[in-house]
Amino acid sequence: MGHVAGRVTLAIFLVWGVEGCMNGSAEPPPKKSGDAFAADREEPAKPVAFDPKRAHGYLEALCKIGPRISGSDGMKKQQEMLEKHFKDQGGKIACQRFTATQKSDPRHEKVPMANLIVSWHPERDRRVILCSHYDTRPLADQEKDPRDWRKPFVSANDGGSGVALLMELAHHMKDMTINVGIDFVFFDGEEYVFEEHDEYFFGSKHFGREYRKSRGKPFYAAAILLDMIGGKKPHFPIDPVSWDHASDLVRDIWNIAAELKCSAFDAEAIGAHMQDDHIPLIQNGIHAIDIIDSRYLHWHKLSDTPDNCSGESMEQVAKVLSVWLQRVK
Repeated sequence: MGHVAGRVTLAIFLVWGVEGCMNGSAEPPPKKSGDAFAADREEPAKPVAFDPKRAHGYLEALCKIGPRISGSDGMKKQQEMLEKHFKDQGGKIACQRFTATQKSDPRHEKVPMANLIVSWHPERDRRVILCSHYDTRPLADQEKDPRDWRKPFVSANDGGSGVALLMELAHHMKDMTINVGIDFVFFDGEEYVFEEHDEYFFGSKHFGREYRKSRGKPFYAAAILLDMIGGKKPHFPIDPVSWDHASDLVRDIWNIAAELKCSAFDAEAIGAHMQDDHIPLIQNGIHAIDIIDSRYLHWHKLSDTPDNCSGESMEQVAKVLSVWLQRVK
C-alpha cells in the first residue's frame, strides 16, 4: 500500500442517479467529452460467479511462500506460480524487467524487479488495466516494538489480496463478453521501502514511463488499482486523487457497486489523500483510480495474515469489476 499524503478537508459532492447512494444537491463537475468509460449502462451484464473460497485459497497459497520482497527468492517463487496459473487460464504473459536502487541503501545495489503483465484479447489496441502491487514490504514498520520490524511477515491483504482476486477472476475471463483488451498488471517495488525518505512505486513508475515511450500504442482507456481489498468488513471511500483525475470512472465503479448492493463501496465518504501506484499512471497519461481500504487495522503489521482477510470481501470487488468490464467501451 502507498502512504497517506494528508487528510482531505474539502467535501466532494456527487450526484449519482442511483437511489440511496447520496442525497447531495450540488451539481457534479461537468462531464468531459471522451470520458465515457462505460457507455450504454443499460446493457445487460451480470457479475461472474466469483468463488470466494477459492480466492481465499489462492491468498493462502501466496502467503505460504512467505515474504515476497522485490529481488528475493520468495518473489521469484511467486512469479513462477503466477506465470503458470495465468497461462493455464489462457492469459498471455509478459514481463517488464528493470532494476532499481533505493536511496537508503549505502551499497547502491541494483535490485532486479519485474512487472508481470497478463493480457486477455492481446490483439485489441484499446485496452484497460486491472492492477495491484505484488511485492511485500521488507519491514513490519507499524509494529510498536522496533525489534519486531524485521521479523518475516506475509502481508496478506497489502500485496496479496489484489493478486488473489485476479487469480480467481482469471477463471471467468473466457466467459465474459468484453469489447476491449484487458491487462492484469502486477507492479513490483511498491513496498521496497526501508526509511521514510525512500522512493516509492518503482514498478508503476517504470510501467508509466514505458507507456509514455510507446506513444499510447496500445491505448489504455482506464486503469483500476486494487490495494488492500481483502480485509474483513472493508471500507472503500472515494479517493480524492482518483476523483480529480478520472471522475467519470469513479462514478461508473461506485454506481455499479450501488446497483449490486456491494456495501463496502461508500459513495458518501471521502478517503485520505493517498499516494499509491495510480499516481505514476496518471502522470503518464492513463486515467487511473484507486480502490483501497486505508482503515485496515493490520497494515504493515505481523498480523496481516490470511485469517484476517475474507474471500467475500474480494468477491464484492470482483462483482463490480466484472460488470464494469462487460460495459466498458
